[in-house]
Amino acid sequence: MKRFISLNTTAKKLLFCLVLLVSLIGISFFAWIYLSTLQVEEVESATFVNLTNAPMLESGQNLKVLSWNIQFLAGNKNNNFFFDGGEDSWPSISRRQQVLEQIAEIIIAENPDVVLLQEVDEGAKRTGHADQLAALLNLLPKEYRNHSSAFYWKADFVPHPSVMGSVGMKLSTISKYQITEATRYALTSIQSQSWIMQQMNPKRAILEIQLPITNSGTLNVMNTHLSAFAQSDNTMEIQVKQVMGLITKKQAQGHDNIIIGGDFNLLSSSFAYNLLDTKGKSYYNPSGTELSPILEVLGSIPSIELINGKDYADWFTHSPNHISGASPDRTIDYLFYTNALTLVGQKVRSNDTLLISDHLPVIGIFRIP
Repeated sequence: MKRFISLNTTAKKLLFCLVLLVSLIGISFFAWIYLSTLQVEEVESATFVNLTNAPMLESGQNLKVLSWNIQFLAGNKNNNFFFDGGEDSWPSISRRQQVLEQIAEIIIAENPDVVLLQEVDEGAKRTGHADQLAALLNLLPKEYRNHSSAFYWKADFVPHPSVMGSVGMKLSTISKYQITEATRYALTSIQSQSWIMQQMNPKRAILEIQLPITNSGTLNVMNTHLSAFAQSDNTMEIQVKQVMGLITKKQAQGHDNIIIGGDFNLLSSSFAYNLLDTKGKSYYNPSGTELSPILEVLGSIPSIELINGKDYADWFTHSPNHISGASPDRTIDYLFYTNALTLVGQKVRSNDTLLISDHLPVIGIFRIP
């Protein structure tokens, strides 16, 4: 009987130690995920850099804005990566350098006042841990050294077979003009994903900079990249509401001059939806676009009239990744603006940018009131 009691006590001790060990492993695992991935507040200040004596905007002047998802310098050939269901390898050093130089050439040729870039890598294994914004700035005229960035994908190690290393991707906004404030606003994560997946995947955001207008308030310029592959839930609807909520709040605070641009990963109409093949349609809502709350209130580049018009192909901004070097077949990148600003000109530059990225640069010219 004593031996039985002794064995029973030993078993309980072993079970307790096993439970304690498993608990410690679990706590350590979740702590590692939390500490090794990007953790952000709903609203937080973003760092920005200004040149000494950077000029201010003037009331009545024209302002040219270029928005471009540069796809971490991967180019638009052999770029069907794992997140699109493909098996292409990450871009080589020589490929990234070639694309970097091409992007710099386009920016110099267009000579925009503000540049909104999405999918800019920094510290990512897939792109050699390079700082792509710094490399680009080194190729641009000095007047473009006013800038701000906000990470929306960052982790020390992502244990996916196609990554198996660090990730770092950010929104970057470059300006010829003085920046007085920069803010990062968090957008909701994909609702259907687990907490672990949400930590390992991109954490979408809006990056806002404020450009002072001499004796006339500010111009608020926002840069964003909404979620992709989120049609299994209402993530896109929530993110669009967050965008409009921020703009409405800014207007209530007296900020009437607002531009927001980027990769919205959303079509604008059923006409645009019906142009796609079966695979293309699978990424979007067949019941209607979640962009409606924005389209009903703000001006857009391209406009609905242009997107649905006879020359709709001139306003495509994205190429399907599963076809190497494919021509664009949809519009998902936009510049939206408030009524206080006057639209002077607009275009999608496609004649010499088709192989630089799977997205094309969207360009707008506005008159500052």
